[in-house]
Formats: sequence, C-alpha cells, structure tokens
Amino acid sequence: MGIVHAKVERKYNFAEDEAGLFDYDEPDLDELPVPRAPIELSGVRARVDRVNVDGLNRTKDDVIRGTVDDLFNAKDFEDVIVRAHKVRQALDNLGCFRDVCVYIDVSSGPEATPDGLEVTFQVRELSRVAAAVATDVSEDEGSVVLGVKLPNLLGRGERAAAGYSLGHLRSTNMHLGFTKPLLLRTYEPVVSGSLYQRAAEHVSSGYRLLDRGLLLDLAFQTSPTTKHHVQWEGVMREMFVSNKTSFKVRESSGPQLKSMVRHIISVDQRDEAVFPTQGARLHICNELAGLGGSVASLRTELHLQFNHTLSQKLGLVVQACGAVGLLHDVYGSSVADHFFLGGAASLRGFQHRGAGPHCDGHALGGRMYWAGGLHVFAPLPVPGAGTGLGALFRSHLFLNTGCVASPERGSSGEWWRELGAARGAGGAGLCLRLGRAARLELSYVLPLRWMPGDRTHAGIQLGLGANFL
Repeated sequence: MGIVHAKVERKYNFAEDEAGLFDYDEPDLDELPVPRAPIELSGVRARVDRVNVDGLNRTKDDVIRGTVDDLFNAKDFEDVIVRAHKVRQALDNLGCFRDVCVYIDVSSGPEATPDGLEVTFQVRELSRVAAAVATDVSEDEGSVVLGVKLPNLLGRGERAAAGYSLGHLRSTNMHLGFTKPLLLRTYEPVVSGSLYQRAAEHVSSGYRLLDRGLLLDLAFQTSPTTKHHVQWEGVMREMFVSNKTSFKVRESSGPQLKSMVRHIISVDQRDEAVFPTQGARLHICNELAGLGGSVASLRTELHLQFNHTLSQKLGLVVQACGAVGLLHDVYGSSVADHFFLGGAASLRGFQHRGAGPHCDGHALGGRMYWAGGLHVFAPLPVPGAGTGLGALFRSHLFLNTGCVASPERGSSGEWWRELGAARGAGGAGLCLRLGRAARLELSYVLPLRWMPGDRTHAGIQLGLGANFL
C-alpha cells in the first residue's frame, strides 16, 4: 500500500521533561508557514487496473463484481476517488459488512499500465447472528424492542429478523421478517415480507385492537431524496370493547378481514430530521382496500413540511407544517380506520384524540381532516447553547390548528361547515433531541379555540415522537 506520513504526538516522560508538567516550548514566531500550491486532481491521468476486496467469507463474488465494476470507467485521479467513495457506500449499503475501508496505490506487476492504479477494499463481514435491545418511537409512545437478526443469510445481503416490542401504553408487537436487496444499481430495489401480530390499547376511544397479518413490500429510490414503497397487506383485525364503550364504537367491534394495496412516496430534502434548518419534506400515502375481505375503501393522506433559517447568527428557524387526509368508505370501514387529532405530537392543547367527534366520552375520529402548524425554533438563551450538551436542546414557539370531521353524504355546504370548525392552540416549550430521529418536547399550551365535546388540555404537555405537527 502507499506510504502515509503522520505526526505522532510525543507522550510526556518525566525523565526527559525535567522542567515539570507545565513546561512547554516557546513557539518560533519568526517562522512563517510555507505556502502550498493546490493540486488539480482532475488533470492527473489515471485508470484502475485492478480491484481487490479483502476479508470476504460468506459474501458471493457476483455481488462484489456488480458493485465494483464502475471503478474501471474512471478517466482521471479525481474520478477514481469519487467512484471509490461511491463503491464504498454501495458496499456499506449491502448489509453484509461492518466496516469498509478503501486504499488506493500505484499498480504493479507485469500487467500494470503507466497510469494504472490498484484499489483495495478491506471489509469485515457481520457476524452470523446479532441480537440487540433498542428503543422505538411511534404515535406518541415509546417502546422497548428486543430483536434477533441473521444478516447476510445467503451471501447476497439477505436478512432474516425477529422482534418483540413492548410500549409504555401497553401496546405489543411481534414480527418475523425476511429482506432481500435485488442488487440493481439504478433504483436500489429491496423486497421484504413479514408476519406480524400487534396489539394496542386505545383508551380514549374505548377499544383494544388486535391485528395479525402479512405485509409484502417493494422499496426503491428514484432519486437520492425520493423513496417509494409499494405494499400489499392482508390483516385479520379484531376489535375488543368494554361494557362502558359507547354504542357507536361498539358497532365496529368484532373480527374483520382486510386486504389492501398501498403506495407511499417520501421526498426528504431537509438537512436533518430532528432539528432541520432548511429544506422540505413531502410524504404521501395512498391505500386501496377491497381486494378481498370485508372492507372496501380508498384512503389518502399527505404531510408537508418547510424549513427556513431566519437568522444564521441567532439560530432562528421557522417551520411550517401541514397535513390532510381523506377516507372514502365503500363498505365495512370501522372506527379504527378513521383519522384522529389531538395530543402532544399532533394537535397540541388537546388530549390524545381529544379533538373531533365524541360519543359518551369516546373519540370517534373522522373520515377527513386537515391540520397545520407554524413553529419557531432557537437555541437556548444561554452561553454555549450551540455546542456540547446545549446543542441537544431547542426553545420552541408554536401555533397549531386543525379539524377532523365525518360529514354525511349530502350537500357541499354541510361538508364545508364541518371542515371549517377549526380548533387552535398556541404555546412555548423546550425540545430535546433523542438520537437522530426523535425528540422529546415539553410545552406549556393554551387552547385558543375548541368545539363542544372536545377534550382540551391546558398547561404542561409532554410529547415524544419522530414526527410532530
């Protein structure tokens, strides 16, 4: 390999440094730094003669060849570096290796060319079995996840996994899945399938839901920021109610068989997920149910977010969010299919599922909704808030509004009247980053507008989630 010149820091030795721990050499102020001319790598002729991959054990050769072939198209030294970086990322994304290192050296041997280079990738394969304990956040609930994975099962990036999760709101989830990348560089498609059972308590609506099903998924990318999922899901759903559950919720109780196809598109151009300072995110989910089973419906939902930095010096960021949803019921849709608003991660200033139609104290949700939010984020007003531990926190001002309704089929005036019954809340709070995908939010909220039957929540509200309105 090539020679790397590095400066090694000399460790303190009491026998050599007799002056003591606080002695130091005076800097030579007369010595000026030597200017160095920049090197234009694009003008250096180079080509790749040979590619080596060291450390392979279970991974198949055809997978590696298809990944590194692009290196042989390099025309100059800069092109070699760029392509080697892309190949390293592709190898890392296969899900076969723990570490991938790249070394570039001058080609040698009888078949070496004058401008030839030799690129070597040193890899460490993942162990055959991996177990982990992790946390997950969804729908304002934190969960502990116990999982076992079998990575690179057949040598081409396949992965089998089993997991069990338990949420602090008494939800449980068990799944058994298999994932296989199709190794096409154009769209990076991945197919997967999973068997699952999940149970969740919805106290605010007076029912408990038990789902057992099969999910098949095809995921691919059409650009670095655009991801698609095409899914088929078949689920046997059973809703359990108590003797205090309202009659309108009780009508949906019992077993249901639901078969649906779904398309999800996500365009994420933000600079980061938790505290973005610029960029936008678009998420659209379209679902068609009725390909067998006892439920037929068309459901669509859209989420949109914009971020803009008002002041780079002060760290002020303004964020605008919006969401809309529509459920067109043909037959068989239940309360569990409805949209709900309210909660610290949804429409603040209301209890969980507290905004919208209620019956005997239980939330019924609605077949359509809209919601929006305007936020201003800033670092804490203390010295050093932008570095160290302070970088995990943000102060937060917000205004939320939204409406959820189930207008009966009739005049358009009735629809507009119900959708115009907007709720609203405002407040301020403190946000804490949790990893790279979630945050904890402590806010003081004041409901500004509500409707009869809504369940408001004025005062301190604590929210945990990955996506906030």
